[in-house]
Amino acid sequence: MEKNIFIGAQQRRALYALAQRDHAKELIVFIHGFMGFMDWGAWHLVQDYFNAAGYDFCRFNLSHNGTALAQPTEFVDLEAFGQNTYSFEIADTLQLIGHLEATHQTWERIHLIGHSRGGGTAILTSQHWNFKSALGQVCTWAGICDIARRFPTGNELSEWEKSGIRFVKNGRTNQNLPQQYGLYADFIANQENLAILKAAKKLGKKLSVFHGDQDLSVPISEAYELEEASSTKVLEIHGADHVFGATHPWEKDTLPPFLEELCEKTLGKL
Repeated sequence: MEKNIFIGAQQRRALYALAQRDHAKELIVFIHGFMGFMDWGAWHLVQDYFNAAGYDFCRFNLSHNGTALAQPTEFVDLEAFGQNTYSFEIADTLQLIGHLEATHQTWERIHLIGHSRGGGTAILTSQHWNFKSALGQVCTWAGICDIARRFPTGNELSEWEKSGIRFVKNGRTNQNLPQQYGLYADFIANQENLAILKAAKKLGKKLSVFHGDQDLSVPISEAYELEEASSTKVLEIHGADHVFGATHPWEKDTLPPFLEELCEKTLGKL
């Protein structure tokens, strides 16, 4: 599929892929998670699933996810990765949607699906909705419910502030990826706009929460915190891990069973 370029946070260019159907009136925008990218695993098959169901579907790379235009599946731009913030990811999503509506078409409804950290981004993005298209459903797939608990505390936080940088391990690539202290500073400065549970409460029934009960990366208890905040009901995928049975690369031409079940349940909520 052809990939195009949009301008994200800090005027940084990033890639997106838009799969369109004739006369589709609704769009799904998919937001990848931390240490993720638009072509990770079976996300392309997720796109095909919803496209076949009659939806336009867009997946994209967050502007500071560490990939590059020429290497969209590798973490080669560690400077950009280190500079990323949660505010940048919200800006990326809003700027992508604005670009899609300005250059392609407007839709009657736009739904957001976010995986893991992208789930939190999807919820937070909904607070800033100012597009002609009506906001549809906001769906979290193994989504986080809180940003503050992603940060270190005590001496580890003090050391991060002192040095200005810390490193996080990517278990798949074995890379030590940098995070500047600005990530935490941005959160402290913008806590009101980065309160996921508060935004979830405003969404109410427009929020749909999906989570695997074998998720070891984001505990399913976070899904139930989102449920309590929004009065929606968690839809569990029994037996599913954090990535719903997918791996990278995904070389099969069919969805993993757990991910297919997730897509089916999500479709029922749109």
